[in-house]
Amino acid sequence: MKVSTLALLCALSKTAAFRPSSPSVYVKTPLAAASRPSIKFATSHWSLRLSSAVAVPSPSDDSENSLASGEVTLTKQQKRLKQIRKEGGIFAFNTKYGALNPFSIYYGLTSIALGLVWFVGLTASQLLYKVTGDRLDKKRRIPVFLSHVWGTLLMLFTACFPKIENGEIIKDFHNSRRTAMFVANHNSWMDIPFLGHTIGWKNYKFVAKKELEKVPILGKAIKVANNVLVDRSDRRSQLLTLKQGIKWLENGVNLCTFPEGTRSRSNRLMPFKNGAFKMAHKAGAPVIPMSICSAADIMPSYWMFPFRPAYGVCKVVVHEPIESTGKTEEELAQAVREAIISGLPDDQKPLP
Repeated sequence: MKVSTLALLCALSKTAAFRPSSPSVYVKTPLAAASRPSIKFATSHWSLRLSSAVAVPSPSDDSENSLASGEVTLTKQQKRLKQIRKEGGIFAFNTKYGALNPFSIYYGLTSIALGLVWFVGLTASQLLYKVTGDRLDKKRRIPVFLSHVWGTLLMLFTACFPKIENGEIIKDFHNSRRTAMFVANHNSWMDIPFLGHTIGWKNYKFVAKKELEKVPILGKAIKVANNVLVDRSDRRSQLLTLKQGIKWLENGVNLCTFPEGTRSRSNRLMPFKNGAFKMAHKAGAPVIPMSICSAADIMPSYWMFPFRPAYGVCKVVVHEPIESTGKTEEELAQAVREAIISGLPDDQKPLP
């Protein structure tokens, strides 16, 4: 036992990292047997040195751990900025209201400038309805026309017109003088002007959530034009909304909506809510599905305005009208969903 212990200490002494502080362990004398406590001390001393060497990280380890920790901290703050600059260029930056770059600033200023004129027109029409007691323009065509002018000029000045596929379907349907429920997928604010542009210069009302009333200018346009607003927290309001939508369809006014109910953050089509299909079914009106493609590629949810023009990037695919008669509400919704999916790119289709 004594020999093996001394042999272990001698082997350790040959390495540069483990030099004993006392030479007594190298000397084989008759007194070695009497020095058993010192050998134990030396052994425990080396055990302590060895365990300390294993447990205490080197300065390089500390720096690596600190770097790794720093990367975790910075990832959440810089990952979004990296994505924003990848999309919008080196001059893109983030704000608490959304990302911006030179093009999006130009788009925003153009939108606001045109919006001021739009606001004046809406205020004038609102005054007209109040003075005449709603005896003129009972279907509220004027504010819809003003909104369409604003959207068209904005897309013209910013090169944001989408490509429209199968646009002749819309023209033929308008020539039939029927009304319909127009529905589309929704994953970007750009879906709103795209949908209006595709429907064309006709009177239509949006079926939208009541919260949009709070959006500057747009909220006023929604109220003045008597669009159909849904308050999801009020069951009675939902029933009144259903009756209002059916009445518009029966009076020859088109409706349009996004049946998902809100923007998709994942870019993929989400499940549908049944309100739009219930209106169309009860009114006996057809539903015209539309697939809006790549709108989030120019304005994702974390951008304040689009970071690039829509021209050459976005398109709207119009599908054949789907009659509501002879179908249940569920069958109508499923047929519309399948049509919309058929026109979407793979990264917008729902996962199986």
